[in-house]
Amino acid sequence: MIDEVFRAEYGRAVSVLTRFLGDIDLAEEAVQDAFATAAARWPVDGVPPAPAGWIITTARNRAIDRLRREAKGREKQASLVLQEPEVEEVGAVPDERLRLIFTCCHPALGLPAQVALTLKLLGGLSTAEIARAFLVPEPTMAQRIVRAKGKIRAARIPYRVPRDADLPARLTAVLAVLYLIFNEGYLGPASLAGEAIRLGRVLAALMPDEPEVWGLLALMLLVDSRRDARTSGDRLVLLADQDPSAWDAAMVAEGQDIVRRCLRWNRPGRYQLQAAINAVHSDPPTDWTQVVALYDQLMAVAPSPVVALHRAVAVAEVSGAAAALRLVDAVDLPRYHLFHAVRADLLGRLGQDPVPSLEAALALATHPAERDLLRSRLLAATDQQDHPDQHDQTQHDPHPGRHST
Repeated sequence: MIDEVFRAEYGRAVSVLTRFLGDIDLAEEAVQDAFATAAARWPVDGVPPAPAGWIITTARNRAIDRLRREAKGREKQASLVLQEPEVEEVGAVPDERLRLIFTCCHPALGLPAQVALTLKLLGGLSTAEIARAFLVPEPTMAQRIVRAKGKIRAARIPYRVPRDADLPARLTAVLAVLYLIFNEGYLGPASLAGEAIRLGRVLAALMPDEPEVWGLLALMLLVDSRRDARTSGDRLVLLADQDPSAWDAAMVAEGQDIVRRCLRWNRPGRYQLQAAINAVHSDPPTDWTQVVALYDQLMAVAPSPVVALHRAVAVAEVSGAAAALRLVDAVDLPRYHLFHAVRADLLGRLGQDPVPSLEAALALATHPAERDLLRSRLLAATDQQDHPDQHDQTQHDPHPGRHST
């Protein structure tokens, strides 16, 4: 119960406290203290009728107590907080959670800082979880979040609900946040992916003339349509091995329809192109030549090492493993487990030793299902080295990537 309330209400509680206190760190500490108190009291006293309100009230009281203890000069501030009526700001964004995302994505911060800070404040994700999503070391992410908070504090940037005219400047960061929330639910809680899709629908209704908003919605629908086919028990089932009849046909149809609508706009962006790639996958057998062409466009619009890696996987299907391996070896992603997993797969297909790459992938992977898959491949590769005559190279799975390929 506490975990559910934390996931659903942490961001709103931090937002409310930040607005009252004007101090992000104090607001976070107060909310975390309130959840710690709830963890101790709710199992004994029972869950209060309004858990979210209980958390916010408790956090505010904790913060006021702290302000009063720490400095006499802050008594006035604490008194004002006590007397402050809880007037709900609405603004242009109708959904409370989406409103918080727009509020946190202040243009005074750089895009990486906007997204990192929003994930931290919105979902209470740990610094380690956010660092993993950005493929950077945890100390680097910690410094980024600290600098963002310091900039907000030094510049006295207010936490206000943005006006209608403010929304376009914040859209890129908002889309990035929604996609990262969705990715947290890719192999994790379905509720996270579902919430990201729900927010995507709200955003599409709010900004119906933004193709990238629709592109992200289509991307999430097409990827999530394969959720039931993606696992069998605790085992991860890769795209090439999935049963298409287990895909959610309604989500596939809606996603494909949105992709066709985006094509008519003729304003391709990163999310629209990723959605188009997944639309191709949703109509098996995959036309890999078309997928490579879409990745070429994606590299032109939004180049990144991760995109280059996924393009290499598609190239392997069209031009062979040797051509793909040359592309992979030009990518600099030493901290990304899929980089090593892809490389291991290509090496195996070429009859070379995949074990060191599999070991590197296993060392970096964190999700249990992915670790199980990598461990089984490592055992198979080691066994093959010990008994080379008993194995056939064609047994290697050709699609080690995640949902993009």
